[in-house]
Amino acid sequence: MNAKVVLLGTAGGPAPKRTRSAPANAVVVDDTLFIVDCGNGVARQAALAGLDLRSLRAIFLTHHHSDHNVDAGTLLQLAWTAGLDRKVRIVGPPPLAEMMHAFRRYADVDIRTREEDEGRPPFDALYDVQEIDRGGCVFQDGGVTVTAAVVQHPPLRPSFALRFDVPGRAIVFSGDTAPCDALVDLARGADVLVHEVMHEGAIGEILARLSNAHRLREHLQASHTRLEDVGAVAQRAGVRTLVLNHFVPSEGVSDDVWRAGAARGFPGEIIVGSDLLVL
Repeated sequence: MNAKVVLLGTAGGPAPKRTRSAPANAVVVDDTLFIVDCGNGVARQAALAGLDLRSLRAIFLTHHHSDHNVDAGTLLQLAWTAGLDRKVRIVGPPPLAEMMHAFRRYADVDIRTREEDEGRPPFDALYDVQEIDRGGCVFQDGGVTVTAAVVQHPPLRPSFALRFDVPGRAIVFSGDTAPCDALVDLARGADVLVHEVMHEGAIGEILARLSNAHRLREHLQASHTRLEDVGAVAQRAGVRTLVLNHFVPSEGVSDDVWRAGAARGFPGEIIVGSDLLVL
């Protein structure tokens, strides 16, 4: 069983960026595709990565900030237009079922038209929704097991980190989180930890342009992991490779700075993520 990870989008935050796409990741196990988070443009990024949307098996949302969920329904709809004809599981925290129902109503004209005019298979039979509100095993299919842990990303509760265990490899996605024991426990001994990161000193220029700077700074400090701390998280978990992802800010900080900051707490392999990077 072969498994790879593709970082489809490595930016942090909802505003579009010039050099990084919105948060999204792919796990490919043999010929089966799993998507973790659905920032804007995820389907396009999957196409650029050469991934076959017809092989989509499940979509996982770590939480309901728009940079992580905005294209969940769109991804499914576009995969359907690309020929997807098998059921997809959509997994995430409440109110996921209500949100997918709202998307279905939004997309109704296009879906009905394509079913009737183009003979496409019934869209409503294409997916089911699984809401999760606690940690534990949330998905099993063949040799793939996905385990969730509740992490600290206030005010959105619950927010999740996810661990994919496949034969011979374990990959963990932090989701958005401040440092917390639950993530360390979930990532214990993993081969790869894909972790969000924030350069606190570099966010000042962004905040200076915003009227909500004070409130936004408070949010970032309470709910994300500083560059000074991310290496220590990986070290405590005993992971083999730390992959930096979901960069805040997403532009203006060099790879060398990101790598050096993480290395202060982690002596293992450190990879500075980029869009379409394959692990």
